[in-house]
Amino acid sequence: MRVLTLSGLTLAALLTTACGGTDKPAEAPAAETPAVEATTAPAAEAPVAEVAPAAAPAAPAAAAAVTYASLTGDAAKGEKVFAQCKACHVAEEGKNRVGPSLWAVVGRKSGSIAGFNYSKANKESGVTWSEDVLFTYLEAPAKFMPGTRMAFGGLKNPQDRADVIAYLKTKAV
Repeated sequence: MRVLTLSGLTLAALLTTACGGTDKPAEAPAAETPAVEATTAPAAEAPVAEVAPAAAPAAPAAAAAVTYASLTGDAAKGEKVFAQCKACHVAEEGKNRVGPSLWAVVGRKSGSIAGFNYSKANKESGVTWSEDVLFTYLEAPAKFMPGTRMAFGGLKNPQDRADVIAYLKTKAV
């Protein structure tokens, strides 16, 4: 509690000065104006509402990973996308280029075509080219298999990968 004691000043004079009146407060006669003791009571305390701490912003839902199984490949579209691969690969049996033939690649063990000069990473990977493995590999070959000589950056579009795999599945014995 704060106590304000005024002596020699009238409250009106003090307020006048404080509110832009005269520069000098008027003095009250000592006999007429007793010392005024003013008290300021604390303001009534308003009830404080319980405020729950702000919740952390919801993290964006992680984009659901697209899987090969969630897509339906279209072999005709895949043949068109495969045009990018033809600089190094063919899907004909027994024909290798810079890259090995992709004839019957689905289900084949990595590095298994006799006579083709595979990278050590490819020969020793132990990978079997299932649809799911190809789907992951074709997105970023060098990331999937560090040390591969395949310089292709990958197919970023999941549907393109599914379509190429559908096309490659038609190229089998």
